[in-house]
Amino acid sequence: MGGRALVQWEQNRANAPDPRAVDLYGGGAAPESALEEVAFYQVPYTPSTQGADARLDIIARMPALEVVQLLSSGYEHVLSHVPEHVTLCNGRGLHDASTAEHALALMLAAQRDLPRWALDQRDHRWGPVPQRSLADSRVMVIGYGSIGEAVECRLLPFETEVVRVASRARPDEGVHGVDELHALLPGADVVVLVTPLTERTRGLFGAREFALLRDDALVVNVGRGPVLDTEALLAQNGRVRAALDVTDPEPLPADHPLWDAPGVLVTPHVAGGSSAFYPRARAFLARQLARWATGEPLANVVRPAR
Repeated sequence: MGGRALVQWEQNRANAPDPRAVDLYGGGAAPESALEEVAFYQVPYTPSTQGADARLDIIARMPALEVVQLLSSGYEHVLSHVPEHVTLCNGRGLHDASTAEHALALMLAAQRDLPRWALDQRDHRWGPVPQRSLADSRVMVIGYGSIGEAVECRLLPFETEVVRVASRARPDEGVHGVDELHALLPGADVVVLVTPLTERTRGLFGAREFALLRDDALVVNVGRGPVLDTEALLAQNGRVRAALDVTDPEPLPADHPLWDAPGVLVTPHVAGGSSAFYPRARAFLARQLARWATGEPLANVVRPAR
């Protein structure tokens, strides 16, 4: 292990191969440790990418940097900060269970109209009406990767049919390519967006895609806010419903029309940060530090050093 490591949690410093070579930084003001000696930097994790600039700006003050480790799956917001000679790794797999659980919770809450019942309970009002169900629904998962697979595993016991869509078709795995999206949308009852944000996915789900959905269909976004066109959703005026853990803009301003849009349920980008995430993240980081210290190949490399 050459140089020092800068990580978020005391547990990872205590369990590191050489704890004396590991410093702590949880975000905010730049750490007091010597940044010029940092070779392994774990960017402090927060559930949202908002406010990340301070944590990323200090990369420019790390001339000995070899590895940047993210604990998020998405890494598009980091690319411009990481020099080409530095290896970039993400947290693929760490959020699968948490994000899939939240996606399922949003689907159930929207289909069974839980916000209505929460308000009725507050007002002591008893007013049952017929409910939708997930059973016998066709659920399309757009961005079928490890999180998409985790979503599918949780959906199948609910007697749903899952349609897999990814950037490229994988016929041997039953995965459709995104070029088939428009042909598939008219048959979907629920659409789940779990794609990362790239130039190809920005605005992927817009006015044309909404128009292809049947009335009362549900769109769930647990990927990135700009993948879904906010204005196109607002124009639905409730014809197509939505459950959003990510929004565009984000954070959502208090006076934004999405808060009160008919048929829209919003949670504040909390899908990936459940109690299941943190023990998995610490365990992964411990293994990654050990790999780095011994010169073994790193896991989850998304952009090798050039």
